[in-house]
Amino acid sequence: MQVGMPGGCKLGARPIDQHIKGFEALGAHVEVGQGNITATCQKLVGTNIYMDIVSVGATINVMLAAVLAEGTTIIDNPAKEPHIVDVANFLNAMGADVRGAGTDVIKINGVDKLEGNVTYAVVPDQIEAGTFMMAAVASKGDLIIRNCTTKHLECISAKLVEIGAHVEELDGDTIHVWCDTRPTKANIKTLPYPGFPTDLQPQMGVVLTTALGTSIINESIWESRFQYTDELNKMGAKITAQGKTAIFEGVDSLYGAPVYATDLRAGAALIIAGICADGVTEVYNLEHIDRGYENIEEKFRSIGANIKRITEEDPSRNLVEMSE
Repeated sequence: MQVGMPGGCKLGARPIDQHIKGFEALGAHVEVGQGNITATCQKLVGTNIYMDIVSVGATINVMLAAVLAEGTTIIDNPAKEPHIVDVANFLNAMGADVRGAGTDVIKINGVDKLEGNVTYAVVPDQIEAGTFMMAAVASKGDLIIRNCTTKHLECISAKLVEIGAHVEELDGDTIHVWCDTRPTKANIKTLPYPGFPTDLQPQMGVVLTTALGTSIINESIWESRFQYTDELNKMGAKITAQGKTAIFEGVDSLYGAPVYATDLRAGAALIIAGICADGVTEVYNLEHIDRGYENIEEKFRSIGANIKRITEEDPSRNLVEMSE
């Protein structure tokens, strides 16, 4: 099998050493060169694999390989994100034997084959739900978010309550978020689940641009996650970012400006900023945002945002325009 090197948002290095380590431990031969990864094997055999770092992608890849390997595979120090559990549940629905997903150890007993014709409901996206939670707080709004898994949002809810927002779990799949005043400062460090997610760090950054006092965000996952701060500064924010740390000096308000989405979550953050800002904001490079949010402008418009997508003759100038 041959595939290209991983892509995605340009947030820094994307090492694949843990993926390769897992495949080779199971008996595959992996070669990396000329922009491709080639993997071959005669037979996969279960073994013990320790993840040197917590990696969502590597955990999923090793799980996928191990379900059809001969014998038992033990993954120590795996990722614990909800979608890790979801993949395990899906594989089990197809006849796999995966146990312990979401804990410190995953045990996989290999099976001869997986069955098709399975109907499965994918777990709700906690990052999309969290994005709208941040939007409610940043805009001093009041939202009820349905069809989410509130258990997966606990670290987000706790941080929003800490800065002065109100969060109420109405039941297991509905959450009520509202804020009628400026949030207070916060210190945040992104961590693997169940810690504060790196994929909500830019959206939280928008909240902190107008918070009372000086806030600090430490990014422990991606070295280039703070590219969005330059765009927020164009809108009147006062953010100083260096390396994996950014300092947010809260300002009274933001103002509209043309800004560019540098990556997926940065784009979502800029939309939130545009909704909160005085005047008109134009957000460019929507191809990043569209990778992770379906019809995002329609969803924001449904909750009262004045937002529209404009497609000009040059596709690179697609934008979302927002105003009060």
